[in-house]
Amino acid sequence: MKKRASLHNLGCKVNAYEMDVMEELLEAAGYEIVPFDEAADVVIINTCSVTNIADRKSRQMLHKARKRNPEAVIVAVGCYVQTGGRDRDADLYIGNNRKGEIVSILSEYLKLGSTPKDSVIDVNAPCPYEDMQLGHISEHTRAYIKIQDGCNQFCSYCIIPYARGRVRSRERSEILKEAGRLARNGCREFVLTGIHISSYGYDLRHPDKKPMANCFEEEELMELLRELDRLEGVERIRLSSLEPRIITADFVKGLTELKSFCPHFHLSLQSGSDSVLKRMNRQYDTEDYAGRVELLRKCFTDPAITTDIIVGFPGETEEEFAQTLAFAERIAFYEMHIFRYSARKGTPAASMKGQLTEAQKAARSDRLEELGARMTEAFIRKWKGKECEVLCEEEKEIDSMRYMTGHTREYLKIAIPESSARPGEVRRVRVGDEMKDGFVHGIE
Repeated sequence: MKKRASLHNLGCKVNAYEMDVMEELLEAAGYEIVPFDEAADVVIINTCSVTNIADRKSRQMLHKARKRNPEAVIVAVGCYVQTGGRDRDADLYIGNNRKGEIVSILSEYLKLGSTPKDSVIDVNAPCPYEDMQLGHISEHTRAYIKIQDGCNQFCSYCIIPYARGRVRSRERSEILKEAGRLARNGCREFVLTGIHISSYGYDLRHPDKKPMANCFEEEELMELLRELDRLEGVERIRLSSLEPRIITADFVKGLTELKSFCPHFHLSLQSGSDSVLKRMNRQYDTEDYAGRVELLRKCFTDPAITTDIIVGFPGETEEEFAQTLAFAERIAFYEMHIFRYSARKGTPAASMKGQLTEAQKAARSDRLEELGARMTEAFIRKWKGKECEVLCEEEKEIDSMRYMTGHTREYLKIAIPESSARPGEVRRVRVGDEMKDGFVHGIE
């Protein structure tokens, strides 16, 4: 009988991509993949360690897996393992840059009964990019493609450079090969993702240089985008979270020349206070950030600008938080992803003075969420009555009615009523009123 394996993912889109690849590898090796809540011989938890809360969730999920499958081999994979996390509920530990070897590592464990010594390597030492190829996707229209790993920025609150190591870029030919295969299988939209994609290609172009925090190589990323843009079947390209400093006149001009590029820019801000940005070890200030947003709005018509903001960073005063509120309103984001600061052991910020209470962080988060909701409504109002293209993705029921739903290039969520459209088709619609669950009415 086939061995049964189940997988559960925690964390970011990079983790999700890597879990999809691990699932394919296990299936190719003869494992039957079953839902996480079913009995399995092997249970794999792809862990996250971005905050102490993420560590706790990883431990809780490992415990849940053990409770549901007391006789199974419980495998802890990823960032929690890489940063030293060990748990009594896990049998086998596999770190980052070793996920692609999950089948052989698991096979060795089943023979020896113990974790192989090379299943967790030092990713902070020089190591190559671990190429993982995705053969198919569960979604029929959109695929995430991982193009790099690691980060050299060392923001004071972040453990990820220690969990993922230094910047390592995927060879352009391998990215194009994967994208071409997925496009032939019907995928129409591609989202380039990684730990710090603004650094893509620096190590390829400068293999002998010491990794630095300001290691951007815009032309290397731009050349990748140009080649993807020329691939048959690639109708849309998106970029995941970008470092603000990569937004230069030359880079933006290059983006405007790509027929498939989607003007949706996720520029991580983290704080609208210059003094907080300095404590965070972010390498820009608010005026620099605002200038780059202004450049995007000059070159694109109503682009979607989204961001991440951390509230309650150590020492954040009421005045500094007020500066963040005012700056966010000035920029007029489409969406903000708001996080309450969570101390991560092993980072400089965890030992900083002036740690705020959870009540203080919650109150500030609520105020920023209210502003975010108003800005989202304002962005949608700007689009009302305009025509746009929607890539149809799936049917949904909203208020007892069936709709074909999808996204515009600016990532507005559109619901088209009584449509004959099928997933993968592009339809032109006029933007109507906002609906529930973040959807906007699309009128054909």
